[in-house]
Amino acid sequence: FEENILDACLFLMDKAELELSGRGNPIKICRVASAVINSRDDNGVIAGSWDNTYTYGVAPSAWTGSVDILLEYYSSKQPVRYGQCWVFAGVFNTFLRCLGIPARLVTNYSSAHDNNANLRMDFFLDDEGKVDTKITKDSVWNYHCWNEAWMTRPDLPVGFGGWQVVDGTPQETSDGMYRCGPASVQAIKHGHVCFQFDAPFVYAEVNSDIVYSRREKNGTQVIEKIDTTHIGQLIVTKQVGGDGMMEITEEYKFQEGSREERLALETAVMYGVKKQTAQDTMYQPQTDVDMDFHVQKAVLGSDFKVTITFRNKSHNYYTATTYLSGNIVFYTGVTKNEYSFSAKLEPSSSSTFEVVVKSSEYLSDLLDQASFHFFVTARINETGKILAKQKATVLEIPALQIKTQGETVAGKEMSVTVEFTNPLKQTLENVTLRLEGPGVLRTMKKEF
Repeated sequence: FEENILDACLFLMDKAELELSGRGNPIKICRVASAVINSRDDNGVIAGSWDNTYTYGVAPSAWTGSVDILLEYYSSKQPVRYGQCWVFAGVFNTFLRCLGIPARLVTNYSSAHDNNANLRMDFFLDDEGKVDTKITKDSVWNYHCWNEAWMTRPDLPVGFGGWQVVDGTPQETSDGMYRCGPASVQAIKHGHVCFQFDAPFVYAEVNSDIVYSRREKNGTQVIEKIDTTHIGQLIVTKQVGGDGMMEITEEYKFQEGSREERLALETAVMYGVKKQTAQDTMYQPQTDVDMDFHVQKAVLGSDFKVTITFRNKSHNYYTATTYLSGNIVFYTGVTKNEYSFSAKLEPSSSSTFEVVVKSSEYLSDLLDQASFHFFVTARINETGKILAKQKATVLEIPALQIKTQGETVAGKEMSVTVEFTNPLKQTLENVTLRLEGPGVLRTMKKEF
């Protein structure tokens, strides 16, 4: 509803060469827009960057809204730098709503990025039990944002209308272009991933299993662990009429571990997977030792502890060679710092081990979002079995306090105070503050 935004959105449809007769069809609009929101292969609206260098552009976390981005693109006709998933989703949302298609933003926590379309995350371990990063291509993102658009699907069987997943973040190609959707949320819930568009990819994002496996000397592949609950831990959207969040996990999947949820996974695998090549895979889960770990909540700039707990349920005495890798990550999950120790596990008892992560070790490498991805693998020396677990955590970043002074009346002057407490033991330089008030104030930028 801001000036020139409608023109910018109509220009996008020209840019995507969507024929006029197709512009009354939300399926077509979503399909072409999902490609043109990102700049890959068509010089679209936003250029993505995940390498922490934002030369000739703005860091993705600096944007306050999608108006500036759309207007800049409309006037320059060049991709706007830079975005990551929530920026693509925000701009896509504005585009859809502007054209009268109801839309909302969705965030999926522990989101899987399935590279080879087999509906599972494959993590390969080497002999020591560490993740082999050379051959592990799948990844788990701390979170991923996409959109849902509401429409009927006359191209699908009855019952698959309603919310559809559309995603403007460039991840994998679909029919030769970087785009994703519309995929019916209802179809994803029931595992009916045979229906277009891109349902298997979205299904994997919210409900694939993580399979940890290791190749033995003779070529047999041994599956060490299958984690069925890590992916798609929480799926949310903004609540209606408030700033809180509304959980919509059960629109995407049945209760984790329930019979219906496993049935949906089997259905999805039946429909959606390229046949596995016949290879020997053995799965003998480790049953007599459990491992879990917990990351202490901490404010940016302070040291914190990671506590690893083993529960030895057997009558045997074990030792475990344990690796903890703490990766400072973008939300897309990239590597790393490593700690290793040997753990002695007494029979029929729990043992706890603590690793301290010092601020001096991470501060210089920290990225925009102050997030870590921890990966613990432990090899039981006596049996050769491997335990594996991963979790993401975010350091608390101090919030901005915004206060207004004077009367908040249209046409009258007022002032706004922004407060921020620096948690670090050092002075902050080159702080940029951006302030925007839709309908009141175009984005202002001040340096401190």
